[in-house]
Order: sequence, then C-alpha cells, then structure tokens
Amino acid sequence: MAAKKKSDTNARPNAKELRTMGVDDLQRTLTEHREQMMQMRFNHATAKLENTAELKAMRKQIARISTILNEKEQRA
Repeated sequence: MAAKKKSDTNARPNAKELRTMGVDDLQRTLTEHREQMMQMRFNHATAKLENTAELKAMRKQIARISTILNEKEQRA
C-alpha cells in the first residue's frame, strides 16, 4: 500500500506542537487561522481557490486549536 502524500502539513502545527504553546500563542494562532479561512472562502466563492481540500483541512485545524485552547482554559 502506498503511503499517503501530505502536501501542506509542515506549515500547520500538529496537536503535539499545539499543546506545547501557551494560551496567548494559541489565541493568536486561532485568530490567524480564522482570517486565513475567511480569505480561502472568499477565494473559493470567486473560483480562485485551486485546492478546495484546503478548506476542510483548515476547518479541522481551527477545531483542533479551539479544542486544545478550551482544554488549557479549563485546567486553569
């Protein structure tokens, strides 16, 4: 079986890296990702977005960051 090709995973931190970040860094990263998502949605609506799978990946990344941020805030 061939290995899955991961195109843009190096640009996005994984859950392990996100858990090492502080609350302020996570909030800043979440804001940046939400702005990128808004821009991607706009590009998709105007047919400028070439890889539409990025929308799903960005949505999952935002959910991942939100989950980790909520975990950290509940512990505090």
